[in-house]
Amino acid sequence: MTLETIPSLFSSRLSMLQHLLNKAEEHFENDSDFMTARIVEDMFPFATQVVFTCNQPRNFARWMLGEGPDNMSPDIATAAQAKACISHTLELLASAPLDEGKLAEQVHLDLNTVILDMPGRAYLNDFLIANFYFHLVTAYDILRMKGLPIGKADYMLPIHPYVTPKNGTAADGR
Repeated sequence: MTLETIPSLFSSRLSMLQHLLNKAEEHFENDSDFMTARIVEDMFPFATQVVFTCNQPRNFARWMLGEGPDNMSPDIATAAQAKACISHTLELLASAPLDEGKLAEQVHLDLNTVILDMPGRAYLNDFLIANFYFHLVTAYDILRMKGLPIGKADYMLPIHPYVTPKNGTAADGR
């Protein structure tokens, strides 16, 4: 994976998350309980998982712009607010230049309970991307747990343009 592929990776998965939010709004209609749902009590709710998912590409973009991390507030309550987080993140990501030199720099993060000092490449691969997928998959899992009829085809949305149905099967392989 090269630095040039990172914005596309983040953008395509954020678009998939937006797709899941649209499906959740339609499925749950006026019931916004899914926004506060959590897998287990000691985990953050769906709304916070969306914000934490967005914080990773957001902080990638800020890092590329020479700015420090600045996490968005996890205090959101509506699907509209969650979609706004995704939209703002996509806009910031699109505006960030890519600087290969950042990968060799040391990154210092104060995470309140621990301090991380790591090379930029480790920050990208082992912190930002790992956290991005953790929170993205957790958000997906919460929606499944709440009964949203989604599956792998929804999660794999970024590859849909490359899928050709074969022998009468549906595009999702069924």
